[in-house]
Amino acid sequence: MSPAGGPGGGEEPDPDAGEPQPSSPFATAAGEPADTGPADTVDDELEAEAHVVEDLLDTMVAEVQADQTAEDAVAEAVELARRFEAERDEYLDLLRRVQAEFENYKRRVDAQKVEQRAQAAADLVKELLPVLDACEAAAAQGLSDVEPVRAQLVQTLQKHGLSAVGDADVAFDPNIHEAVLHEDGDGDTVVVEVLRTGYPWNDRVVRAAMVKVRG
Repeated sequence: MSPAGGPGGGEEPDPDAGEPQPSSPFATAAGEPADTGPADTVDDELEAEAHVVEDLLDTMVAEVQADQTAEDAVAEAVELARRFEAERDEYLDLLRRVQAEFENYKRRVDAQKVEQRAQAAADLVKELLPVLDACEAAAAQGLSDVEPVRAQLVQTLQKHGLSAVGDADVAFDPNIHEAVLHEDGDGDTVVVEVLRTGYPWNDRVVRAAMVKVRG
């Protein structure tokens, strides 16, 4: 006798089990979703390409920013160089003005020193003139002993620029003559007598000659 459940000894189907369900192509043996298929693969590739494009854009933006930074740096360097050049020109101009002022000051100081030395020498000669006058007066009175002293003194002073104004019958020159006596006459004024010898010293008159004039 065969076991219950039908011929062949098989188990009778469970009436509550229902119709058998077809297996899902998106399920795996473990019950997880299987491979999503070609559509998801395309999405992954597009996403990967989007990342590549994004990276490329970031790189381009960085390069543009770097170029802009370089241009700004160059512009700043050019502006700085122009400012330094302007300051250099200003300092050079100031240096030239200071140098010119110093040279002018040095020339004035040198001229003042020359003038002071010449004035000091002229003052010394002026103090010696009374000695020359005394020697001339003594020689005029026949005291021949003083003539060598007078000649030596005149010779020494002449080496340093002294000259004498003591000639008569010359045109009167108010720069070297001082008229103290005058007599009438025709024509130009002339010196008829030298009452006291005059002495020019280089380019200045230490003492004008005291003279009598006619004219």
